[in-house]
Amino acid sequence: MIIATAVSSQTTPAAVEFALLQSWLASGSALQLSLHEIERQQQSRGREVQRLLLQAHLQQRGNGDLGPVLYLRQQDGELLYSHRRLGTRALTTVFGTVELVRMGYSRPGAPGIFPLDRALTLPARSFSYELQRRLVKAAVQNPFLDSVHTIAELTGVSVSKRSLEQILPDAAQDFDAFYRQRSPEPATGILVAAVDCKGIPMVKPPGAQPTPRLTKGQKANKKRMATVAAVFTRTPWVRTPQQVVESLFRISGPTPKDAPVPPRPENKRVWASLLKSKNAVIQEVSEEMERRDPFAMKTRVALTDGERALQIRIDRKLRVTLILDLMHALEKLWKAAYVFHAEGSLEAELWVLDRTLRILLGDVGQVVKGIRQSITKRGLSGAGAKTLRGVADYLYRNRTRMRYDEYLANGWPIASGPVEGACKNLIKDRMERSGMRWTEQMAEAIVQLRAICLSGDFEHYWQFHIEQDQRRLYPAVWSVVPK
Repeated sequence: MIIATAVSSQTTPAAVEFALLQSWLASGSALQLSLHEIERQQQSRGREVQRLLLQAHLQQRGNGDLGPVLYLRQQDGELLYSHRRLGTRALTTVFGTVELVRMGYSRPGAPGIFPLDRALTLPARSFSYELQRRLVKAAVQNPFLDSVHTIAELTGVSVSKRSLEQILPDAAQDFDAFYRQRSPEPATGILVAAVDCKGIPMVKPPGAQPTPRLTKGQKANKKRMATVAAVFTRTPWVRTPQQVVESLFRISGPTPKDAPVPPRPENKRVWASLLKSKNAVIQEVSEEMERRDPFAMKTRVALTDGERALQIRIDRKLRVTLILDLMHALEKLWKAAYVFHAEGSLEAELWVLDRTLRILLGDVGQVVKGIRQSITKRGLSGAGAKTLRGVADYLYRNRTRMRYDEYLANGWPIASGPVEGACKNLIKDRMERSGMRWTEQMAEAIVQLRAICLSGDFEHYWQFHIEQDQRRLYPAVWSVVPK
């Protein structure tokens, strides 16, 4: 049974569409449908109601007619805009495409001015800021094609993959300005920085010849290293070397239920850059630490792997205690253990456990001495001896950054979990999926936008981006004065 709804001649298109939706829901055909079919069709028809409501609202906002002539005041004088023309503009929103009738003012040799665009805070592109926001949030998580399909399914609005690729670099352009003006929330504890590097697979340069067969050690795709950084505060957590060893090796028993919970990083910011140099990123780390601790009242530490160039740059740029990430030292110990014992064996694990405990107790020099003596006493040569010498040299070179007994007593962190997590969450999980290759510009944009999301700053950033974009479109030094 179909219930007819009376519609007056003055009823708006949105009201007509809503009445039709109500009528359909009460119809005999709809009453025979399953719930999921009702949901699907009601959502589709409901979108048109919302689009028509928005269209009616825009019509009520007028066309931006400010008078017959406009004077635009600039720093270098005034410009007269005396040519007027009424035109239309299509704008794709989350509800669908709407049309704006707007008055344009122009003069020879200058771009036209549309006061209604400024009043409505419209972007230059034909996609609303809200639709762009949703596209960007989808694209930092998933492949571009999946992202536009997801938005189409959720909103009914189709956006091409190419349009999304054009939106993303524009959306990321205010990244640096946002963090320069941002004031981090005050937090107590240790101020920690961590810096690392992670490769991003790049597209082959134009004219590159295909390789019929890869040689030994040659990779199928070339990666370019991005510098990854993290800055956060953390409550001091005092531990003993024995407690650290128990948390790292399987021979320890289950963790007691009443064991203290490790403190989590607070106000963590992560970011990365493919285009900026390591020096530039470390300078940004320095600036971020200064914003968080302008009077140098906090204890400052920095964690890195053993890369010499990175350590030298950090020593020069940051006023911190530089700590070698314990996990990187453990990697070297495992390499040495496998010279003496089979991989995966209990003997290898016990060997590493013993050296780890001695290192945590402050006996790095004795561990280095023991490894070097093993080469001589066992008469080792070849690859095994080379591996052991490399491990010993690495530990000896970093011995001043491995005072773990002091760090643990002070409650300082000794492993760079947040930056290792950033390398995975920020880059690997998005940039290294099967078959993905990146241009420099697109990789930089995605890494920056993803960093904003992972740092919990996206909504604040997006509002800042809109404000900056509006300043670019309508410079603040200009004002419109009706004549």
